[in-house]
Amino acid sequence: MQKEVPNMRNRGSVVIVENDKVALIQRARDGAVYYVFPGGGIEQGESPEEGAKREAFEELGVEVRLHECIAEVEYNGTQYFYKAEMMDGVFGTGQGEEFGDNARTRGTYLPLWVEIKSLSSIDVRPREVAVKVQSLFK
Repeated sequence: MQKEVPNMRNRGSVVIVENDKVALIQRARDGAVYYVFPGGGIEQGESPEEGAKREAFEELGVEVRLHECIAEVEYNGTQYFYKAEMMDGVFGTGQGEEFGDNARTRGTYLPLWVEIKSLSSIDVRPREVAVKVQSLFK
């Protein structure tokens, strides 16, 4: 039996920190609840930075200014995590395609603020980025 190769796709994500809290997306899928940094797949012709900005708008409803890339994680492609700050928009008003999935085949997406000190006690994926955020924003 041939093993399936996962879809390799680079991703751009944002790490937004305000008032000792970090913006995350709470995911509920296949009976599990976990948290991810806002972001998603980089589209053809986009840079990782452009993809991260677009995804922040789609998932959170905010425009961001990117700063340095604080982590690169290899998992089904390269995931880029950029320190970012909100410039415009209203947090939680994202209208990306994942929010229009009425059948919920991809689970649920809930943007929220989580205290940085709580990152070690919840299931944040990827874990190494959560650890890095805690070390950067102590």
